[in-house]
Amino acid sequence: MAKKQKKQQQSAGTPATVALTAAEVPYTVHAYDHDPAHPSYGEEAAEAMGVSPDRVFKTLVADVDGALTVAVVPVAGQLDLKALATAVGGKRATMADPTLAERTTGYVRGGISPLGQRKKLRTVLDASASAHTTICISAGRRGLEVELSPEDLTRLTEATVAPIGRA
Repeated sequence: MAKKQKKQQQSAGTPATVALTAAEVPYTVHAYDHDPAHPSYGEEAAEAMGVSPDRVFKTLVADVDGALTVAVVPVAGQLDLKALATAVGGKRATMADPTLAERTTGYVRGGISPLGQRKKLRTVLDASASAHTTICISAGRRGLEVELSPEDLTRLTEATVAPIGRA
């Protein structure tokens, strides 16, 4: 019976929360009412949760020399595309086409998570994450975040940690 309950709980989650549960990683889910009129998904999440924007990280998909790459940076800043390219040994990075990012990850824009993606992409986590005990990332749906340690996120995504964000 316990296995059946666990399976039902997992199916009610997102691919990101299912991946975290399967990996037996401790995490906390934060849900809030998403406002489609808010100009920034990440800033909205930080405000709704009452968490510093330095601890809330957004997931961006970029094209580095023809390969889609995930960048996880604080919502308080921006992605440095040149630094991202350097971090993965590439020459040039541009933001990926949003439709391609959605189709490849299986998530909608504003809800893309670095975890549980349809196709696992190379991931780079901004080095500033290591300054925090826990960080918040998208749980795979607008209005849903997960809080976990940056070390667990790095391990689960096999991320490279590098300074890819800028203020």
